[in-house]
Amino acid sequence: MSINILLADDHQLTREGVRSLLEGEEDINVVGEALDGRSAVRLARELGPDVILMDVCMPDMNGIVATTLILAENPRIKVIALSMLDDRRFVSNMLRAGASGYLVKDCSFKELARAIRMVIANRTYLSPGIMDVVVKDYVRPPAYSDSPYSSNLTIREKEVLQLVAEGHSTPQIANSLHVSAKTIESHRQNLMAKINAKGIAGLTKYAIREGLTSA
Repeated sequence: MSINILLADDHQLTREGVRSLLEGEEDINVVGEALDGRSAVRLARELGPDVILMDVCMPDMNGIVATTLILAENPRIKVIALSMLDDRRFVSNMLRAGASGYLVKDCSFKELARAIRMVIANRTYLSPGIMDVVVKDYVRPPAYSDSPYSSNLTIREKEVLQLVAEGHSTPQIANSLHVSAKTIESHRQNLMAKINAKGIAGLTKYAIREGLTSA
């Protein structure tokens, strides 16, 4: 029985390379490719893959929000984060979103294939470097604490926050999310109140600090 894989990464070269390697495995079948989180959500709904290899930082919608939305609709799907980033914020946010694994992109293909088969067996896979991050945070938490506001943000507010931080205008965000500009302005005002941010610069700084977008 084949393991159906969806690739979600905004770099075409990465998708092509990973796809080429995976298709050499007899029990693995790549069923689709997504270039951002929003298309990953749509394709997950349409294709129902067994595993999604999800980049964390992608434009329009990041892998954290996409993972949350996908697993809310279909908890059967396993998500493995495959990222250049090993920062604790991104690791923590992806695991909290429900990811079953986290690997950095300098891992070997052998390790990636092993991670896929492990999560299919309902196990969690963290690459050695990521495991070190998780264990160190557990044994010796960082000097700074997580923002008290982060848990108060809705999924839609996180979507809006990322788009604002990436420099999109209110009309552009409204068009992307299929809502009115007035609704986006309301979300932005709520965001600034919740995280005590001063304008766009404050929202952008918060989004980067919380791992919702990269600098």
